[in-house]
Amino acid sequence: MDLLLLSNSTSDDGYLVHAADAITELADGQTEALFVPFAGVTRDWDEYAAQVREAFAPLGIAIRSLHEEKDALAAVNAARLILVGGGNTFRLLQVLRQQGLLAPMAARVRSGAARYIGWSAGSNLATPTIRTTNDMPVVDPGGFDALGLVPFQINPHYFNVLVPGFRGETRDQRLAEFTTMSPATPVLGLPEGDWVRVSDDRYTLHGAHAARWFLGTQTWDVTAGALSLPA
Repeated sequence: MDLLLLSNSTSDDGYLVHAADAITELADGQTEALFVPFAGVTRDWDEYAAQVREAFAPLGIAIRSLHEEKDALAAVNAARLILVGGGNTFRLLQVLRQQGLLAPMAARVRSGAARYIGWSAGSNLATPTIRTTNDMPVVDPGGFDALGLVPFQINPHYFNVLVPGFRGETRDQRLAEFTTMSPATPVLGLPEGDWVRVSDDRYTLHGAHAARWFLGTQTWDVTAGALSLPA
């Protein structure tokens, strides 16, 4: 099983530019990818697909967008490289569940028949549930269970900045609420510019910033390199 789970898509360099080498490595010579645009809410799916096509063209990868396919299930079952974009995770999960595509997509990736690249909401989707997304629940997805391709939760765009005068909860406090209710479930806070590369049962953290594990009442930081999953 091969996955690339990015915290974010945009940077000062452009759209997905910071991860171009990692995407090329994961693609492993594939020249076509199936893009899932369903996390787009205020962003039109046609426009979203066009943006991704433009970003992947320099990498030699042509994009087919799932919303344009006449038979979505057949497209998923034939895909060798699946891209799941960011946006609203609740909307993404809702559409995939409504179309009956969650289980086929998970099976395709787990079998090794397709490789998976997700960013932001797309990384949330790869985890057991979407309960550690930062997104507002703008729709009812019919349940929180996601693809379950990795055995831990991800919190993309992770940061724990203390803003003077701000009285709301920090990101760490929000994640502590999750781990209080689910103390046996690890959560990886994944900062901007970082990603996790999954190759079978090997996990590697990439990026300039320390990520943070949350498990029960414990937290600890990890830097780039082999990523050991909390026991």
